[in-house]
Amino acid sequence: MAPASKANKKAAVDAACWMFNIVTSVGVIIVNKALMATYGFSFATTLTGLHFATTTLMTVVLRWLGYIQPSHLPFRELLKFIIFANFSIVGMNVSLMWNSVGFYQVAKLTMIPVSCILEVIFDKMRYSRDTKLSIALVLLGVGVCTVTDVSVNTKGFIAAVVAVWSTALQQYYVHFLQRKYSLGSFNLLSHTAPAQAATLLLVGPFLDYWMTSKRIDNYNYSLVSVIFIILSCSIAVGTNLSQFICIARFTAVSFQVVGHMKTILVLILGFIFFGKDDLNLQVVLGMIIAVVGMIWYGNASSKPGGKERKSHSLPISRSQKHGDLSESSENDEKV
Repeated sequence: MAPASKANKKAAVDAACWMFNIVTSVGVIIVNKALMATYGFSFATTLTGLHFATTTLMTVVLRWLGYIQPSHLPFRELLKFIIFANFSIVGMNVSLMWNSVGFYQVAKLTMIPVSCILEVIFDKMRYSRDTKLSIALVLLGVGVCTVTDVSVNTKGFIAAVVAVWSTALQQYYVHFLQRKYSLGSFNLLSHTAPAQAATLLLVGPFLDYWMTSKRIDNYNYSLVSVIFIILSCSIAVGTNLSQFICIARFTAVSFQVVGHMKTILVLILGFIFFGKDDLNLQVVLGMIIAVVGMIWYGNASSKPGGKERKSHSLPISRSQKHGDLSESSENDEKV
């Protein structure tokens, strides 16, 4: 295949992966927003556990059909991943409960710098001046869009720190595990989803009761609310899978930067579907700044020296590629 044709094919697949992630992520947020705001289903942690239970069901069916081949992930690695991932989910929920919306958004913005720090420390990554400036522009734009009142308290600050670092570590670890153990996205999900489903469904009802003073067994289920729960779980399968695919093809930092497009789309769709007066001149200006920053980041990070590893010394375990549904991860030095 000619180099130009191969590059075009990779660009098309990359764009499809991003679109898959953005559409499913925005879709599940809109459905959850309707489920919680309209039908009063405020059990966020338990709902996330149901998402992973549905994802587990998908991986079991695909394994039974022969599309996912057996693979190995050491228990200690799985345990670390589950700790990071569950602290991320619980930390975000608690951070939103204890902090103002403004400080919660500021905390979310710090995930990109934290992810950069992890890549610099563990992957010996170097960023060009343009790449750093483009990241700063994205942060500025999203900040203008979302940050309003900012008030801080001690327990809220601690919850935000735990949430940010655990989320950054979880996303970095997705990339790390897929490279080290040659795991495709379906394989990695088949290891992590059952453990996350079990732990979140176990602690979720208690945590949700602590946060909302409502018990999930007392919720007044209706046909429409059940349909929305099933729809949320179905879309979340795509969200979980696309996150692993995108982080495998790119990095956690790129996933965070381009992922802020989801924030912009949620604001726009929230205005369209829920009719709130949130789409003012300041928000539109922030959206424009953020989109310009994302385009700049894509251009800057793809140039020679824009974003590259000083050395690539990650030990790779024995290959477990069996022709399953996983994508062929291209561990490019420049991402």
